[in-house]
Amino acid sequence: MHRSLGRLAYLWAPLMVVMGFVIMITSMRRTGGPFFFDQNEFMISNTMLLVLFCVLVITALRRRRHTGWHRRLMLVAMAILTGPGLGRLLPMPLLIPNAWRIMMVITLIWPAIGMIRDLRCDGRIHPAYLWGAGAIIAVQIVADLIAYSAWGTSLTQQVLAGTPGAERPMHAFLPPGFAM
Repeated sequence: MHRSLGRLAYLWAPLMVVMGFVIMITSMRRTGGPFFFDQNEFMISNTMLLVLFCVLVITALRRRRHTGWHRRLMLVAMAILTGPGLGRLLPMPLLIPNAWRIMMVITLIWPAIGMIRDLRCDGRIHPAYLWGAGAIIAVQIVADLIAYSAWGTSLTQQVLAGTPGAERPMHAFLPPGFAM
C-alpha cells in the first residue's frame, strides 16, 4: 500500500508546491504576509524552499529501492513543511529581526534527531541527512542573497503592487498597539 500510494507523490508534491505559491502570494497581497518576517525574505525563501521540498521528494521517490536514502530524504523534505506549524508555537514577534532564520534553524531539528539516531545505532550519519540538511542551508543562503538584492526587493514590490499588502512596510515590524 505504501508503494502504491507513494507513486501519487509524483503528482502530489508538485501540486503542493503550486498550492503553496497560491496561498503565499494571496496572503502577501491581502495582508502583506506575517508582520514578523521581511516580505522579500518571506516570498523568495518560501518559493525556493517549496521547490527544494519537491526536489527532495522526487529524489527520494527515485531512490525508493535504497531505503536509507528514501526515508531520510523524505524526512528532510517533511522538515521544510514544519516551519509554519512550529512558527505558530513560538513567540515570533519577539524574534524580530531574525525570526525567519531562527525558524529555519528550528526546522532542522528533525534531520538533527535523525542524525543522532544514526550515530547511536549505526555509528555514523547517513549521507542523505548531510545532503538534505546541506541543501536546506544552501538554499536559504541563496534565497537571502536574492531576497535582499535590488532584484529581489523589486520583484516583491511588483508582486504586491496595487494590493493592500503593498501598504505594509517591507521589513518586519510590530503593528501599532501590538501586545503579547
